[in-house]
Amino acid sequence: MTVPHDNRRTHQTDDRLVEALGGPHSQQRLQAAMEAGTRADPEYLEVLIDRCRIEPDFFVRDMLTWALTRLPADDTVPRLIAELDSDRPQAISQSLHTLSKIGDARAWPAMDPSRIGRRLIAHPDTEVARSAWRSAVALVPGEDRQDLTSALVTQLGRGDVEMQKSLSRAIVALGEDLVSVVDERLQAEDDTVRAHAMATRDMFDDPDAGFAHALDAAKRVVALGSEASV
Repeated sequence: MTVPHDNRRTHQTDDRLVEALGGPHSQQRLQAAMEAGTRADPEYLEVLIDRCRIEPDFFVRDMLTWALTRLPADDTVPRLIAELDSDRPQAISQSLHTLSKIGDARAWPAMDPSRIGRRLIAHPDTEVARSAWRSAVALVPGEDRQDLTSALVTQLGRGDVEMQKSLSRAIVALGEDLVSVVDERLQAEDDTVRAHAMATRDMFDDPDAGFAHALDAAKRVVALGSEASV
C-alpha cells in the first residue's frame, strides 16, 4: 500500500526552517542552515542567498555557504554570480566566498580582471576586496595567472597589516614563477607600495615567515633608502 505524501507537513517544515533562519538567536540560525544543507533542497536557494546578505554571525554565514555548496551548481553558480552586482557589500563578499568553495570554472569570467573582475579586486569595501582576491586565486585558470597577478599587485600598499597580509598570501599562492611581477613594484614611487612589495617578495622565499615582521623590516629598508636619496 502506497502512503500518500503529506504536502502540508512538508510545507509546514519548510516554513519552520525559513523562520528559524531569520530567528533572533545565532545558534537557532546555525542549526537551520545546517538542516537546509543536510536536506539540500533546491527550493532553499533564494532563502539561503537572502540570508547571506544580512547574516551578522560569521559561523552562521559559513554554514550558509556550506548549505549552498550542497545545492546543484547549475542553479547556484549563476545565482551567486548575479549577486556580485548587489549594492550590499556583504552580499558580494559572501557570494565570492561561496563561489570559491564550489570551485566551478563558470564563475571565473565574473572575476577575470581583464574583463569585469577588476572592480571586485579594487572594490572600496575591505571584505569584498579580500574575498575577491581569495576567490580569484582559487578559480583562475593556469593561463590567466599572470594577468591576475598583474591586477593584484595594483593593490599593494592598501589597508592595514592584516589586509596587506591577505593580498600577499593571494599573490604568493599564484606561484613563484610570477615573482617578477612583484619585482616591478619594488621601484614604485610610494614608500608603502615598495615596502609591501618587498615583504611579499620575502614571502616567496619563505612562505612560513611572519608577515608583520617582514613588513616592518621592509619599511625600515625603504625608509633608509629614502633618507639616503635626500
